[in-house]
Amino acid sequence: MTTDGVPRPTLLLVHGAWHGSWCWSPLTAVLNARGRRTRTVDLPSAGREAGVQDDARVVLDALRRIDGPAVVVAHSYGGIPATQAAAQAANVERIVYLAAYQLDAGESLLGFHGAPVPPAPRGFQPVPDNPAAMFYGDVPEAEAAEAVARLVPQSTRSFSDSLTQAAWHTVPSTYVVCEYDQALPPGHQEALAARSEAVHRIGSGHSPFLSMPAQLGALLTEIADA
Repeated sequence: MTTDGVPRPTLLLVHGAWHGSWCWSPLTAVLNARGRRTRTVDLPSAGREAGVQDDARVVLDALRRIDGPAVVVAHSYGGIPATQAAAQAANVERIVYLAAYQLDAGESLLGFHGAPVPPAPRGFQPVPDNPAAMFYGDVPEAEAAEAVARLVPQSTRSFSDSLTQAAWHTVPSTYVVCEYDQALPPGHQEALAARSEAVHRIGSGHSPFLSMPAQLGALLTEIADA
């Protein structure tokens, strides 16, 4: 509870493609030390043939299990199912897009990048070449190697599926641009961030939850309290 008796929102952390809830561990430790409650999910599209709607159902279920208000923090691909799920949840106070895809209804990840969308996508997208540089360029080498070892193939369908709802039209949203990102270029992030009410920038690569969890935790606390 805050000093004025208003409950602080729980932060629901939604990971990106190829990852799992394990990636949030350093950040959750920081947030918990700050007295913030956190929850995480494991999206089925990371390692299994599942699509955006399957992932959104997992996020929505997690939101419905939170007693009280929630702030959704979505990273990279995780912004897509989070956008879908938050449109159906009554307790979401804000969505924070962390170098994430803030798409609109009818849009898909592939479509955003101007890539062809297969009519019946199947199979998996392998872990990208040189993931240490792409995802963890500013993470200590040993920690980056440990993270790379935990990456799994990503369902192709999750990149092809379009949103049917976009919560940011009715739920306040904040975008956090990662200025040295090698996975989702800052120029793309700035275009997506134009859809948010507020924009912050952090001097990190794609994964500040690993490279600078203390700084990110402070920023997320500021955003949630605002």
